[in-house]
Amino acid sequence: MNSIKLFIIDDSAIVRQTISHLVKDESDIELIGVAADPLYAMEKFKTTGLPDVLILDIEMPRMDGVTFLKQIMKEQPIATIICSSFAKLGSSIVDDIRRAGAVALIEKPNLQTKQFLEKSKESLLNSIRVAGKSSFNKKIVVAKPMGNAKKVIAIGSSTGGVQVLEKILKALPSGMAPILITQHMPAGFTASLAKRLNTLCRLRVKQAEDGDVLEQSTVYIAQGDKHMTIEKSALKYIIRIKDGPKVSHHRPSVDVLFRSFAQELGSSGVGIILTGMGSDGARGMKAMFDLGAKTYAQDEESCVVYGMPNEAVKQGGVTNSLSIQKIIELIQSIR
Repeated sequence: MNSIKLFIIDDSAIVRQTISHLVKDESDIELIGVAADPLYAMEKFKTTGLPDVLILDIEMPRMDGVTFLKQIMKEQPIATIICSSFAKLGSSIVDDIRRAGAVALIEKPNLQTKQFLEKSKESLLNSIRVAGKSSFNKKIVVAKPMGNAKKVIAIGSSTGGVQVLEKILKALPSGMAPILITQHMPAGFTASLAKRLNTLCRLRVKQAEDGDVLEQSTVYIAQGDKHMTIEKSALKYIIRIKDGPKVSHHRPSVDVLFRSFAQELGSSGVGIILTGMGSDGARGMKAMFDLGAKTYAQDEESCVVYGMPNEAVKQGGVTNSLSIQKIIELIQSIR
């Protein structure tokens, strides 16, 4: 039987330490992490993965537990046990907690908290086990924006890139991981490019807008004269469209996109650099490579201009150089 993955979010070190000690010898409960507040927890989830059960305090720095509970229930519900001195029966906050989706409430005292938790060990363990078997932990809980995709793909291109992008995207089936593309183009041209590609492809192709939440089977093309980045927010990825100076002589810049992938996605990102003049994207791709991402360059034989891919190879940030057909096959294999 799989163990119940537990995560504790409480700003009290005593609470975190005591509950950690209480569950450490339980063979069916695996403590995968602790955090002092929800924002720190969301960072840790990138490494630990999502738990089956959360033990969550209410009053914490940076983000309170009720706000976090409502947010996480919208995006990826997790069976949550509220453990707080604010969880008093009859209080208005209890109704708020229950409406938000908490599966259990534990009212802890302000004083002698350690002793209370130790005395309540069996009740606490039972609550964790009941929560672990709740409907939240069925295989299918809620549709996630990215579907089953675990990777996100970034593509950068310039001279000759429009034709290569068309060839690649037309060959891809539906169900692909999200794809973000920075193609060097002036303002006013990227919207028509996205519209035309959308009519030719099985994937949805759109000009990226600020605040777009990444979805499976969708291609996002950077706006001309604007930088495009990706941002992790709770359990989803959001596109940000930004003004700013040119980077590597370009706006939009491939370096800007790739660096945001390195920062926000780490090894979950995939970088591909296509034909183009200059060096835009080479430094950003090296940043992705250094953080464990798989990175690929279009090979010299198939490039109209072997500039950007060549610079990326020279800087040591490329996992492999591939033909257009091999790039298509690679993308088809990514989930």
